[in-house]
Amino acid sequence: MRALSLVLFAAAFASAAVTSAWAADKPAVEPLPYIPPPPGMVDPELEPQITIVQKGEDKVEEYRVKGLLYMIKVTPPHGKPYYLVDTRGDGMMRRYDDLSPNFVVPMWLIHQF
Repeated sequence: MRALSLVLFAAAFASAAVTSAWAADKPAVEPLPYIPPPPGMVDPELEPQITIVQKGEDKVEEYRVKGLLYMIKVTPPHGKPYYLVDTRGDGMMRRYDDLSPNFVVPMWLIHQF
C-alpha cells in the first residue's frame, strides 16, 4: 500500500512539473488590434434600429432596417421570450419561440409580375 501511494505521489509530482514547464514556455498572448472595415463597406442605413418599449408587463423590442419593421421580440415578465418575424416582407408577422440558426428558409424574389 505504501509503495502504491509513493508511486502515485511521484506521478502527480512529475505531472505538475511537466505542466508548469510547458506553461512557462508558452508565449504571452496579446489581443489583435481593431482593424476598421475599408471605406464604403459599411452602410449605416443597413444597421438595425432597435426601439424598446414597455407594453403592460411585457418588454417589446422592435427591429427596423431603413424604417421597415422586420422583427419584434416580446419578453414577458415570466417565461421565455418569443419573436414575431416578417419572413416574407409582406408585413405579416409569424411567431417563433426561438431564433435557431436555420429557422428561416431563404426566399429570394427571382421575378415579380
